[in-house]
Amino acid sequence: MARIVESNFGETPFQRLLGHNIDIMEGWNRLGDVLEKDGLLTSELKEQVRKTLAQSNGCEYCKAKGKPDPDQFNEKTSIAVGFAEVFLKQKGDIADSTFDILRECFTEEEISELCAFISFTTASQYYGAMMKLKPET
Repeated sequence: MARIVESNFGETPFQRLLGHNIDIMEGWNRLGDVLEKDGLLTSELKEQVRKTLAQSNGCEYCKAKGKPDPDQFNEKTSIAVGFAEVFLKQKGDIADSTFDILRECFTEEEISELCAFISFTTASQYYGAMMKLKPET
């Protein structure tokens, strides 16, 4: 059981925890919808990054959605997942040389989207961990 009782607002257990403040829940959902869909980066790439982050960010609910699948990786996905792993170890203290590697495969705009996605996803997973959100049975 989560640390607080779910509200009556939201479609998922995560949303119902945020649903105690509808404005926050709706804003969070809107940003999540934008970041998760195909943008400059594919939703498939971002899902592999999300799964990578989930393994270390402490949210059992997020972790239960599966581990990254290296069989689904192409070059861009491999580099994005590798960057996510560096982020998990270094947090904000990422070396400039790491961004040089990103620039070999990604545009500035794609790097911006990847970093925004990693930041938002980490915040979501930290929230789930903080609330002790468990997978649905």
